[in-house]
Amino acid sequence: MEKKDIDWSNLGFGYIQTDKRFVSNFKDGAWDEGTLTSDANVVISECAGVLQYAQTCFEGLKAYTTEDGKIVCFRPDLNASRMKDSCERLEMPVFPEDRFVQAVVDVVKANAAYVPPYGSGATLYIRPYMFGSNPVIGVKPADEYQFRIFATPVGPYFKGGAKPITIRVCDYDRAAPHGTGHIKAGLNYAMSLYAIMDAHRQGFDENMYLDAATRTKVEETGGANFIFVTKDGKIVTPKSNSILPSITRRSLMYVAENILGMEVEQREVYFDEVKDMAECGLCGTAAVISPVGKINDHGKEICFPSGMEEMGPVTKKLYDALTGIQMGRMEAPEGWIKVIQ
Repeated sequence: MEKKDIDWSNLGFGYIQTDKRFVSNFKDGAWDEGTLTSDANVVISECAGVLQYAQTCFEGLKAYTTEDGKIVCFRPDLNASRMKDSCERLEMPVFPEDRFVQAVVDVVKANAAYVPPYGSGATLYIRPYMFGSNPVIGVKPADEYQFRIFATPVGPYFKGGAKPITIRVCDYDRAAPHGTGHIKAGLNYAMSLYAIMDAHRQGFDENMYLDAATRTKVEETGGANFIFVTKDGKIVTPKSNSILPSITRRSLMYVAENILGMEVEQREVYFDEVKDMAECGLCGTAAVISPVGKINDHGKEICFPSGMEEMGPVTKKLYDALTGIQMGRMEAPEGWIKVIQ
């Protein structure tokens, strides 16, 4: 198979249309068989449920070329499971988890020429999503839905390496207690757009959201979970019912404990504790780990000992281990790697 003529090493993190995408429709209480199509356009009613009441959810994962030349995906079964949770919370029909994984495989195979080569720093980003497609004018769930998956080649999230970022403590709330913060609903991200753009206008890279009820506990950013390293080397991540359960975070915690032999803890993290941490990072699919060098709390700065020049040593060890597993340089735990071809 011949790869597309793309300058892989200079790809940005953006959308490039590829050859095929998967589409399946839910109607009269059942999903159809679904198909791969060359048509990248979505045609729906002006009154579609997704346009009126934002009934939509999505996922994000990647396909990689490993060191030995295989094309693989990382833990797509967990994306299928998380989308099931999102659908149930939003009164949407669940797309069967086994069919979800197979559709991911089919889309990657059909777009194999777009999977960047090993060592390029680029990957194939895969976006499954679902939305209410029939006309809905009263406030209620749609009756018909469309499930789609497209793929696009993307460059590394950070050009020139993952330099530590500066974030601020945000005055806006990301998610309400007992709300939808724990699922990947499109509306959650729309709500975060003003806050992130405001942060950028103020010179910050990201927001740190605190819990909406007491504003004393660390939750997450608009699109990533926090991971902290204590001064005695323990890995700590915040625990809350309104935090999205990041697949990257769960994988990093497993790697830390079971492969690197570190002590790990998932618990409530009070903001007062943050100043005593040795390292801080944001973890997610796009960048794996984004190191945080500084937090601005309304003019007061928390500067981590790891500094503003490079990832802290423990964070770097975690990053190298997980990317080593994803790229085939390290042996993966059973079931983590789905070989496409």
